[in-house]
Amino acid sequence: MRTQLAGWWLILLWGLLAGLPAWAGPATAADACAPRILATSAAREDPSSRDAPTKDWVSVTLPDLWARRWPGHDGAVWYRIDWTRDCDSTGGVAQKAGLGIDGISMAGEVYINDEHLWSDMSLVEPLSMSWNMPRWWILPESALRTGVNTIWIRTVGRPDLSPGLGRLRLGPAAQVQDAHAHSFWRQRTVHYITLGLSSALGGVFLVVWCMRRRERAFGWYAAMSLCWVLYLSTMLAVTPWPLSDTLSYSRLNNMAFLLYVLCFCLFTWRFSSQHLPRLERSLWMATMVGLLISLLAPRPIIELSWGAFVLIFLANCAQFPFHAWRTRDPQHVLLALCWLVFLVVGVHDLAVLLSGWRAHDMWGAVTSLVTAIFMALLLGGRLVAGMQRIESFNHELEAHVASARAELADVLQREHKQALTHAMLQERIHIVHDLHDGLGGSLMRSMALVEQAPQPLSNERMLSLLKLLRDDLRQVIDHGSSAGATVPATPVQWAAPLRHRFTRLFDEMEVRSSWAVDERWRHPPNALLCLGLTRLVEEALSNVIKHSRANHVSVTCAQPEAGRLHLVIADDGVGFDVAAVRSAGLSVGMRSMAARMERLGGTFEVESGAEGTVVSVTVAFDA
Repeated sequence: MRTQLAGWWLILLWGLLAGLPAWAGPATAADACAPRILATSAAREDPSSRDAPTKDWVSVTLPDLWARRWPGHDGAVWYRIDWTRDCDSTGGVAQKAGLGIDGISMAGEVYINDEHLWSDMSLVEPLSMSWNMPRWWILPESALRTGVNTIWIRTVGRPDLSPGLGRLRLGPAAQVQDAHAHSFWRQRTVHYITLGLSSALGGVFLVVWCMRRRERAFGWYAAMSLCWVLYLSTMLAVTPWPLSDTLSYSRLNNMAFLLYVLCFCLFTWRFSSQHLPRLERSLWMATMVGLLISLLAPRPIIELSWGAFVLIFLANCAQFPFHAWRTRDPQHVLLALCWLVFLVVGVHDLAVLLSGWRAHDMWGAVTSLVTAIFMALLLGGRLVAGMQRIESFNHELEAHVASARAELADVLQREHKQALTHAMLQERIHIVHDLHDGLGGSLMRSMALVEQAPQPLSNERMLSLLKLLRDDLRQVIDHGSSAGATVPATPVQWAAPLRHRFTRLFDEMEVRSSWAVDERWRHPPNALLCLGLTRLVEEALSNVIKHSRANHVSVTCAQPEAGRLHLVIADDGVGFDVAAVRSAGLSVGMRSMAARMERLGGTFEVESGAEGTVVSVTVAFDA
């Protein structure tokens, strides 16, 4: 195995050595014809003329920020690039030359010798914003000269917005095109991809937060993503529209960054369940002050607020890994790793930015895309874990509900049995009351008639009494079907059977009776109420026969208003002590009448004394 590896290393070394002459040898004719920059210089434009300056040129190195050299200069600056191809002395064949520029801050135009090559759409406010727009051109052969050629670049910008010229490439057209593609990827394409991804993630997690407001981490991540979209939009814009000038657009850019840092910190704290109320209040206050500065303050103060929030961003990235180390939560650890990447990239890009215009050397463009994908996976994993917990909870809940249903079914079954037993007992009590009030009263009347008869009753009379008892027994048996019975058309028809039966009995006992009954219903009651009142009247009159020794009995049935019946049975008998009878529990009849009225929802009152007894009943029903 080692022999094979050694063989491969020998082959590779031989290949490298064999290729050295090609790399280290003399330049070919084609390479000798490649453009070669001789000098790069810059000069301020004379405000009275738009032509290239003729004096005060200073040597510069690109990329260049001319505000550092001429602070406060509010105008245009020309850059001069002298170059040659030396094809005549080498005998080589001239290749097509290409020119590439990574950016012009804020706008500019390009000339090759005396020929105009390109110009931004707007060279006055609102300026075109070409600072982050790489471009390249093929230099026309017709404009080139033998020997030294000159590229003139006029740049227009505000002194407080870092004006200058980005990295410049001059060489074979194919090489410049390849370098331009790489710069366009770093300065534009990556940002476009990140912008689209952040927009999608912000929208998705905004919907998640709207559906589950308690998941505040998702809401702050959505806000963070949308603020980053706004920030990237200001970086990719090539015109300050809809604002009026580039300075206003830079204010918007700073405000978007401040809001992004605020949402970034709040998302971190909500995701990790960190409770830092004082720090949050301080951050909110700093953000409000920073936004006011961005709106009203001059550019140097705005840059200070931007630097302060960069430090807040880096401090948040630095502190979170310590929190993740304490919690040891896997999600916190993954987020801490992502924030460490942010920390390293942020420190590197801040150092690059402070050293000059070197956007091509920054790492943030690529890492922001990678971290956005990582954050999508992390938050998606958290969302899936939450959904799994919900599903597990639902399964547990279904099991508990099934168990509760089984227990409830057992309880309901036991209660159903108890209800059936209770209903049977109630029905028996009702039957007892009906037997007592109906058949019992008839028995008492028959017994009183037999006892008080002056001579033995005839067979026909006894048969009539037995038939009466039979009819009362049938009434008791048919009580269950009385709800479907027909209600008498008038109170007179309701009272007629009672009046007929008891008047004959009272006449035989030489007791006067009077009946005062309304001729018509104001509103007819139901059949059960009619039957209940019938039983009560029977019981009350039976008590008169058994106990009162009265000479006169009166029955009054009135309906003073619709939905209300009033019934009074009065006699002039010996009376009794109502309170004593109730406390002793001796009167089954009175208890039966009271229970019947309670079931019917009415009131039952008994007044008795030496002058007689009065039974009053009032029943209300639905009219």
